[in-house]
Amino acid sequence: MIRVISLTDKGKMLGERLVSLLDGAALCHKPQPFSEQVQAYFNAADRLIFICATGIVMRTLAPVLEDKYKDPAVLVLDEQGRFVISLLSGHEGGANEWALQVSVLIGAEPVITTAQAYLQPIYCVGMGCERHCPEEELERLLMASLQQQGLSIEQISCLSSIDIKADEKGLISLAAKLALPYRTWDKQQLGTVEAQLSTRSEYVYNTVGVYGVAESAALYSAQDYARANGGANSTPLSEHEQIKAELVMNKQKTTKATCAIARAYLG
Repeated sequence: MIRVISLTDKGKMLGERLVSLLDGAALCHKPQPFSEQVQAYFNAADRLIFICATGIVMRTLAPVLEDKYKDPAVLVLDEQGRFVISLLSGHEGGANEWALQVSVLIGAEPVITTAQAYLQPIYCVGMGCERHCPEEELERLLMASLQQQGLSIEQISCLSSIDIKADEKGLISLAAKLALPYRTWDKQQLGTVEAQLSTRSEYVYNTVGVYGVAESAALYSAQDYARANGGANSTPLSEHEQIKAELVMNKQKTTKATCAIARAYLG
């Protein structure tokens, strides 16, 4: 969910414009009680756009900040809409890229202060499912996940899973429908990213040999794709030269399917 938070009448006008341009966005004008409501949005992992002074944002969010790997992306705009500041989770949460996207939408100047902001992210989707899960359910989950993260299908490099799903018709047909490569990996390959999983399922491990299919597949795919394309070095790397991918979205699930999104960077 994207929350656009405004505090003035002029800010509200800009907020209404943003909401009309961003899928899945809601305007929250003068939420009350302010600190408690804003902190609740943040703790719910909503992506936040503030139209107010940066100082107000920092004082409000300070009590609930954790780290750059967990905090959602936060942007700050002035009420004239001249600047879009990537304030929190620039790399890991995608705020840098999001600031670029929003600045293009409203004709503003992006302000990105993080060091070496890589501007060519590679996104990969990992999915797991019960046998014979319908394509329609897989597609609904995928599209909801992309919307949640402010991504489009055009930004996704591949759809991936574990090798025992190499013949899963729903995943195969969904990838074909979306014109995405469908890639599968064995448990040894997926096991190399085990330490980066947000959760571990003993049931899944006892069933297929990895602690999580969707997150493992997304992470390994992004890592492999970036390595094959040289990562930040512009030349292909050997399998012994590691590129560390990161989860953009932890595993989301329905009763029959799971989905996760990971990212790595090209220089």
